[in-house]
Amino acid sequence: MKKVKLSFFFLIVLFSFNTLFAQSIDEGKKFIYYERFTSAKNIFQKILEKDPNNESAAYYYGQALIGLEKPEEAKAFYLSKLSANPNSPLLLAGVGEVELIENKTADARNRFETAISLSKGKSIDVLNAVGLANSDPEIRNGDANYAIDKLKQATTIKGFKSAEVYTNLGDAYRKAGNGGEAIQAYNSALAIDPGYVRALYRIGKIYQTQGYSQEPLFMKYYNDVIAKDPAYAPVYANLFNYFYNTNVPRAAEYLDKWLQNSDDDPKGCYYRASIKYAQGLFNDAILKADECIAKEGSSPYPNLYGIKAIAYNRLNDTVNAKKSFDEYFKRQSPDKIGAGDYANYATLLLKFPGNEDEVAKLVDKAVAMDTTESNKVSYLKMLGTAYEERNNPAEAAKWYAKIMDVKKNFSNVDLFNAGYNFYLADKLDSSNKYFQIYTEKYPNDILGYYMLGNAYSVIDSTGNLGLAVPYYEKTIAIGEADTTQPNVKPRLLNAYKFFIGYYYNTKKDKDMALQYVDKALAIAPDDSQLATFKEIISKNDPKAPKKSTGPKGK
Repeated sequence: MKKVKLSFFFLIVLFSFNTLFAQSIDEGKKFIYYERFTSAKNIFQKILEKDPNNESAAYYYGQALIGLEKPEEAKAFYLSKLSANPNSPLLLAGVGEVELIENKTADARNRFETAISLSKGKSIDVLNAVGLANSDPEIRNGDANYAIDKLKQATTIKGFKSAEVYTNLGDAYRKAGNGGEAIQAYNSALAIDPGYVRALYRIGKIYQTQGYSQEPLFMKYYNDVIAKDPAYAPVYANLFNYFYNTNVPRAAEYLDKWLQNSDDDPKGCYYRASIKYAQGLFNDAILKADECIAKEGSSPYPNLYGIKAIAYNRLNDTVNAKKSFDEYFKRQSPDKIGAGDYANYATLLLKFPGNEDEVAKLVDKAVAMDTTESNKVSYLKMLGTAYEERNNPAEAAKWYAKIMDVKKNFSNVDLFNAGYNFYLADKLDSSNKYFQIYTEKYPNDILGYYMLGNAYSVIDSTGNLGLAVPYYEKTIAIGEADTTQPNVKPRLLNAYKFFIGYYYNTKKDKDMALQYVDKALAIAPDDSQLATFKEIISKNDPKAPKKSTGPKGK
């Protein structure tokens, strides 16, 4: 009887012990969900101190390190645990994730397949870990279609009921460029757990990537996230970044909320420095970044060097800006270096002669990496503007022209920037290409016809072919219809002067030449050149033979 009671007591203790760990692991996973990785790391570390062989705790401890942007530490930890438990599917999946970050895609795939094989393809947790690694938008080397396959496999396992898996599946579809399927997966997650706001947040992210026009829609989703779970820190971090360049006070408000609901880790320190930069307090941003770097010791958050670099650049301290950028690229994981980093570094390098080829490679890399049209355009425009400031219209035109390759609905400004700089560079055929498109896209705008007239008047300098005539005629027709438009009068004046010379010198038509002189004088009565033209044309017959003024031969 006593033995039975003892066994029963032992079972109660064992059940309580396992329940305690389960609750702690769930608590740690909840911190990962909220992206409070330092808190998660601390919880899993305590579990592992008591139970070093706890596979789940070890896997999520590594996940917390990856969240803290320390993949090298995560890999070392995973490998150390694998040495004691080489057949752990979760730990193998964890190593595979780090190898994706390291761009070792073949090694990573071997790890994933081994993990799935060891768990016989029937572990939701293992399939989810593999899917997560490949669907994570921050891990560029992940295979979205592979993630979709494995996560869908997880949903077919008996007893499946995971909002997390469906959300990761949505991320995989989104990474694969299938927004419709992504939203459907996110909605499936919410059907399982309406409070799983990460799925709601991800729907908002889909609409955000579609551009500023979708702001009312994605803000609705973000506000719904905040209403349902005010502690969900990622939404505040995202909104801080969204308003960072357009509405600094609003960005600062979201930063405060982000910091209130997150761990005070190196990222938080970085954000405090970055808001100083956004406020135009560049020296303060540098001082804050240096303070954060000193506080972190030997392994400071790499982005701190990035904020120093752009702050120094704004202060025109190009030497320190370059040093900070170099330090950033040296310390930052390649998988975390963004397209904007390469583009900003490129414009800085342009200030150091001899780096033009490297600059071009960096901007092309930034454009190829980024998935957002507006960002691609900003990188190209940034370099075009930089070359304009260096008085190099040929290079400026080349980069402005690339905007039309990435922008679906390019504007009159885009066409002008390319066409006008080609014109200044004396590459008239290229200039005419863009201004011809300009007239087709904006048929009632005087500028396109005017610039084509200017270019063809240079190409056909004698006027014998009359190449500029139809374009200057269109310029005059549009200009005379409304002389109140900006810059119309100087463009009309230039067109009138063309026809004065064209009719007098080429067509030998004195009366038509004088008509255009009178038109020009009507809008520029004080133009002394026009008065001289009128006097000369009135006194001379263009059809009369010209008298030779040179020496007479015998």
